[in-house]
Amino acid sequence: MKNYIDGFVFPVPRIHLDEYKKVAEKVAEIWKEYGATAYFEFVGDDLTLEGTRSFIAAVDVKEDEEVIFGWVVFPSKEVRDLANQQVPKDPRMTELVAPLMSPGKMIFDASRMIYGGFKPLVQSN
Repeated sequence: MKNYIDGFVFPVPRIHLDEYKKVAEKVAEIWKEYGATAYFEFVGDDLTLEGTRSFIAAVDVKEDEEVIFGWVVFPSKEVRDLANQQVPKDPRMTELVAPLMSPGKMIFDASRMIYGGFKPLVQSN
């Protein structure tokens, strides 16, 4: 097991979900240009389980928001570290992401995002 992933969870206003999806599809391709082998984003559907803390609580989801859960797969931590240095500097990222974070619109609020890098523990395909 050599893969390394970056995982993330954050809310997106429901009204902007289609716009966010279009941006995410383009962002996925950029990450893959910089070494990611796969890129996934999913919208929350069944987010509660009795006795556990939900994603809803973890990112303080509002009534008009959806939870996005995603991960980016890399062949190694080294490739991931290099991609994490390069992708934010890619001018296409600024062009794509800036409108999502503009004042008055705020589709993406990084302060409510949960993020982390993960090394393999168990993998069953």
